[in-house]
Amino acid sequence: MDSLNRFDVAEHAGVLMVVVESELLPPDPAVVVIPLLRDYPAVLHLNPTIEHEGEPFVLATRLIAAVRRGRIRRVGNVAPQDDAITRAVNVLMSGV
Repeated sequence: MDSLNRFDVAEHAGVLMVVVESELLPPDPAVVVIPLLRDYPAVLHLNPTIEHEGEPFVLATRLIAAVRRGRIRRVGNVAPQDDAITRAVNVLMSGV
């Protein structure tokens, strides 16, 4: 299995996504990700704008999913924006 760490940006079929699953979990063929989309309706704190390679993307938090590791490839990392991403996941789970 390819090594993907939390806050890595991965790509599949032209869709970018952020890995939100901890690398401390046991190995699994799937990994939990949230898509990064250009045009997605943003809700404050739930859908922060994340910059990747100088381009703004909306974190489509409600589209959180698991994808097979073998279908995606790492294309970057957005760890400096970890607070906004973690807050978005917390808002999704708690509603606040």
